[in-house]
Amino acid sequence: MRKFIAAAVLAVVAATGLSACSSASDPNVLKIGTEGTYAPFSYQEGGTLTGYDVEVARAVGEKLGKQVEFVQTPWDSIFAGLESKRFDLVANQVTVNPERTAKYALSQPYTTSEGVIVTKSDNTSITSLASLAGKTTAQSATSNWSKVASGAGAKVEAVEGFVQAVQLLKAGRVDATVNDTLAVGEYTKKTGDTGIKIAAQTGETSKQAFAARKGDTALIADVDKALEQLRADGTLARLSEKYFGTDVSK
Repeated sequence: MRKFIAAAVLAVVAATGLSACSSASDPNVLKIGTEGTYAPFSYQEGGTLTGYDVEVARAVGEKLGKQVEFVQTPWDSIFAGLESKRFDLVANQVTVNPERTAKYALSQPYTTSEGVIVTKSDNTSITSLASLAGKTTAQSATSNWSKVASGAGAKVEAVEGFVQAVQLLKAGRVDATVNDTLAVGEYTKKTGDTGIKIAAQTGETSKQAFAARKGDTALIADVDKALEQLRADGTLARLSEKYFGTDVSK
C-alpha cells in the first residue's frame, strides 16, 4: 500500500511539474533580473549574456561567495518580477530617484552618467529639454527617461528598449528619444548609424544602482560591502574602462 501511495505522489509531482525538493530558494544562489537587450550594460554576444552590469553583478556575487543566476526580463516588467520574488536583485542601470528610493532598497551607485536627447540627424527643431514640449518621444514606459521626457511636456510612446525607439525615430513616427549617453554612444559606435544625432543634453546627471525589495536591507548591505571592495581593488574602474573607455563608476 505504501508503495502505491508513494507512486501516486510521484505521479502527481511529475504531472504538475512540482519539485519533490523544498521550494525555498537556494541561499548560495543570487538571482538577478536583467534585460539582456540593453547594450553595453546587459546584452547577448555570441549567445552569452554579457555587459557592464552583468560583469559587475557577477563580481558582486563572487565577493559574496554566491553563484549568480540571471533571469532575463523586459524592463517594463522587471520590478514586478522583483516584487513577485522571481529574483533577488535588479541589475539593469536602475536610476536612483526619490520614487524608487521610497519603494525599493537601493545599493550605492556603481554608474554615473548624463542624459541626452536623440533626434534624426536632420532635425533642427529640438535643441534643449524644453524643446520636447508638444513633441513625441519613444521611451520604455517605466524608465527614468520616460519621466524626464513627460516632465518636459512630451507625449511618450511606449517601446521595449532603445533600439526600438531608434527605429520609430528613423521612421518618423516619433520626434526624439531620451536616454543615457553611454547607451547612445555604444549604439552609434557599434552601428555607425549616421541617421541619428545627439541633439541636446537633458542637464541631468543620473546615478545607477542595484535594486532589491524594500525589506531586503541585509542583502543590500552585503552588496554595498562588495561594491566597496570592487571599487577599492580597481575592478569597477577596470570594467568601466573595458566598456566605456573611461571610469563611470565614480
